[in-house]
Amino acid sequence: MTTRVARQARIVEIVTGTEVRSQTELAGLLAEDGIEVTQATLSRDLDELGAVKLRGPDGGQPVYVIPEDGTPVQGVQGGTARLSRLLGELLVSAEGSGNLTVLRTPPGAAQFLASAIDRSAMEEVAGTIAGDDTLMVVAREPLTGGELAQRLRELAEPQPGSPPDPSEPTRGRGTRQHRTNKHEEQNHE
Repeated sequence: MTTRVARQARIVEIVTGTEVRSQTELAGLLAEDGIEVTQATLSRDLDELGAVKLRGPDGGQPVYVIPEDGTPVQGVQGGTARLSRLLGELLVSAEGSGNLTVLRTPPGAAQFLASAIDRSAMEEVAGTIAGDDTLMVVAREPLTGGELAQRLRELAEPQPGSPPDPSEPTRGRGTRQHRTNKHEEQNHE
């Protein structure tokens, strides 16, 4: 019998190393390793690990992804560094109104980014609500939605002195930032 911790560790290994499209597929891969699991247990494990289904940039079938190690980030610094990287990859635009900030992402990425924001422990954020490619972030008073949008755009910028992650493709930052700036210019005209 496999312990919950060992089973969840193996789930993380499988999901981070293989494109898993369904719980049935994941259960089969676990069974190949001698780990028998019910659908209810697997669903609970995926939920506890923070797994979400995310559609790739090609718009293909969504696959499971697990943020970091599936546990809440301890401390704001670690959460903010990870959030900065994800914002750089996923943020298409950010705009504020009242105490709300609306973020746009590529299709299928909003829930993943919302989870990262929630786990980052940013004091400025009261909470998030996500759809497919849009998420709403509620700014904690006295911060306004516009100020939070600016803070998130700044986090999306590469940090001076931080080397790029060699495992990440180098596309995205320039193009996405250009699109964000173009969107901002249109809003200011």
